[in-house]
Amino acid sequence: MISGVLIACLLFAIALTLFIQAIPAIKTFGFGFFVSKTWNAAAEQFGALPFLVGTLATSFLALIISIPFSIAISIFLGEYFKEGAVSTFLRSSVEVLAGIPSVIYGLWGLFLLMPMVRVIETKLGVPPHGVGIFTSALILAIMVIPFSASIGREVITLVPADLKEAAYSLGATRFEVLKNIIIPYARSGIIAGILLALGRAIGETMAVTMLIGNSNFIPTSIFSPANTMASVIANEFAEATGLVSASLIYIALVLFLVTMLVNIIGNYVIQKISIEASKEVT
Repeated sequence: MISGVLIACLLFAIALTLFIQAIPAIKTFGFGFFVSKTWNAAAEQFGALPFLVGTLATSFLALIISIPFSIAISIFLGEYFKEGAVSTFLRSSVEVLAGIPSVIYGLWGLFLLMPMVRVIETKLGVPPHGVGIFTSALILAIMVIPFSASIGREVITLVPADLKEAAYSLGATRFEVLKNIIIPYARSGIIAGILLALGRAIGETMAVTMLIGNSNFIPTSIFSPANTMASVIANEFAEATGLVSASLIYIALVLFLVTMLVNIIGNYVIQKISIEASKEVT
C-alpha cells in the first residue's frame, strides 16, 4: 500500500512541478498555445501545434510500419517456433534490439537510413532532405518492434492448449486455429504491446532529434523536416530562460498529459477487447 501511494504521489509531483514551472507560459498564451503555429524566441511568440503534429505524425507512422512485423514475430516465436536454437537466437536478438541506446539508433540512421531515404526522395521528385518525419518514423518503428513483439509472443504462448487441441479435433487447419482461436484469445495482449510501443514512440528523444530535421514549422508531407515535443525540448532547453523556458516546460506538460491519456485510453480498450475476445472464443 505504501509503495502504491508513493507511486501515485510521484505521478502527482511530476505533474505539479511541470504545471508550476509552466505557469508564466500558461498565463501568457493559455489554450491558444496548442493551436498557434509560431515559435519565435526573439518575438517571444510560442505555439506547440507544429510539435504536436510532428509527434503524432512520427509516432503513428512508426506504429503503422511496425505492426505487421511485430505481429509476425509474435506469431512466429509464440506458436511456430516456441523452442529450439532458432527461437532462442531470435528471442535474444529481439531483446538486444530493445536494449540498444537510442543514440546508437540515431547514428545508424544517419549513416544508413538517411542516404537511402534521400535516394527515395530524389526518385519521387521531392526535396532530398534525407531527414524528416519518414526517416525518424522508420527508426522509431525499428526501435518499438521489440516491445510489442515481446509482449505479443508472451500472450500467444499463454493460449490454453486445450482450446487449440479442441479446434484441431474438429478438423481446423493450423491457419484456422491461428485466426479463430489464438489471435482472438491473445488480442488484448497484442494490443497492449502495440500501445506500449506507441508510448515509447511518443516519448523517444535522441534518435528522433538526430533524424527529424528539427524544423519548427508544421510539416507538409511525411518527407518534410519537423520537430517533436521531446526533440524541441532537448534542442532548446539548455539555453532557454524566462518565457522560453516556461514555454518548453509547457510543452513537457502537454507531452506528459498526452502520454497519460494514451495509457488511459489503452487500458480501457484492452479491457473492452479482453471481454469481447473471451466471449468470442467461448
